[in-house]
Amino acid sequence: MSSLLRVELSIVIVNWNGGELLSRCVESVVAAPPPVEYEIVVVDNASADRSVETMRGGRGASALEAAGRLRLFLNEDNKGFGQANNQAFELTDAPLLFLLNPDTEVTKGALERLLETLRADERTGAVGPRLVNTDGSLQASVWRNPPTALSILLSASGAWRLLPKRVRGEFLLGHHWEHDRRRRVSMLGGAAILVRREVIEEVGGFDARFHMYGEDNEWCLRMVRAGWQLVFEPAAIVLHHGGRSSAKRWDSAEKQRVQLEAAFFFQRHSLPRRRLVANLLAGYLASSFQRACRRVAGRRLEEVEVSAEVQKKQLREALRRG
Repeated sequence: MSSLLRVELSIVIVNWNGGELLSRCVESVVAAPPPVEYEIVVVDNASADRSVETMRGGRGASALEAAGRLRLFLNEDNKGFGQANNQAFELTDAPLLFLLNPDTEVTKGALERLLETLRADERTGAVGPRLVNTDGSLQASVWRNPPTALSILLSASGAWRLLPKRVRGEFLLGHHWEHDRRRRVSMLGGAAILVRREVIEEVGGFDARFHMYGEDNEWCLRMVRAGWQLVFEPAAIVLHHGGRSSAKRWDSAEKQRVQLEAAFFFQRHSLPRRRLVANLLAGYLASSFQRACRRVAGRRLEEVEVSAEVQKKQLREALRRG
């Protein structure tokens, strides 16, 4: 089907109980399509909420399916984000792939601008848009990758307040940076990322050992280490109703634990041991400092308790490995 349509861009959506958001995501692409021949490939990870049936019943999706532009693959169990994307990479031979979370909506001109930015330099392997929250506020999507002990200490301890705004923005990125200019970066968030197929052919797809969280860090690091440029494009805007699927699986403390453990798994498999230990020690010290400050101030301790507990456990394991 892909070759018959001579598809240039495959838009890949991995869904797990996305509810009505999956339909809104697909309809947003139909309303603001890319300026190239495209298809949408949906890989569903054994959803139980009829989100796929609802999506297929939508007017835009129905038209896409009738034209052979909507392809659906149903997994019998939840393969995880990375592995399901890898399945989609095998299902299509399009030279460009746009990974899009089911809880996103593309805005007018976003896909066009991403394509223009990718094509502007053959060394650019992937491009990411500016993500905004449901209320239109900025959603940080560019982070230092991998983190350093200094960046962890500054961020987690609150010492970043001692730095001028511009300095901390350029050094720490994340919530400290305005995401207001195009620039080369070391990481792009997996919620929405346009990538060349030749990049995947060179560095591989996602590491299937990551079930959810951390896989985009590891993938982007492999791209950068292979010599590809990653570019953040603020003129392309994608709305991201973040965390809807994860909220159906975990409460806030459980989600934090899963995210931290995934982050440490990434660092354990991507960094030299000395850097891993330095990062874990910095994180544990910063979490302990936060815990002490909150206890004195009479504030909630749950989040920092979870962080300190996971940091301590990971540090002990790293030291034990020798």
